[in-house]
Amino acid sequence: KAECRSRALPFNEQIPIGIMVEIPSAAMTADILAGKSAFFSLGTNDLVQYSIAADRGNERVAYLAQPFHPAVLRFVKATIDAARAAGIPSAMCGELAGDPNATAILLGLGLDEFSMSAPSIPQVKRVVRGTSAADCAELAAKALTLRSYLEIEELVRSWMAERFPSTKHGA
Repeated sequence: KAECRSRALPFNEQIPIGIMVEIPSAAMTADILAGKSAFFSLGTNDLVQYSIAADRGNERVAYLAQPFHPAVLRFVKATIDAARAAGIPSAMCGELAGDPNATAILLGLGLDEFSMSAPSIPQVKRVVRGTSAADCAELAAKALTLRSYLEIEELVRSWMAERFPSTKHGA
């Protein structure tokens, strides 16, 4: 804003300023950051990588970067909860936002907005339309009690198969 003012460039003085939550320290201090932000956008590709300390670009360790890892889900929940408490929206970009197997958990955690590539929209939309908020909240609460990404993946796989039997679910 200061640069635009100094150059006498027109701009929206009320433009909302938000932050990307892509590292564990941001997720853990989301309650503090929410006081200075108009919105949060969770960048899950980086959040997963940094939470698990596994470089997704390194083929020898990339398999360790699991988005359903309990630590990742807890960081996502803490961020969404802080946003909600501050009255600001929470959005998500990254592969997790476009994964239909994650849609119900993310809705259950209270995520407000999903950003994804166009090919992901029909599958995610199908999940959103095919379930209830109460079912999603129950799934998310159950997932948060589990101890490994494998347990969470199995929970999601069975939950999805029960509700969407004609679709393959790789979780």
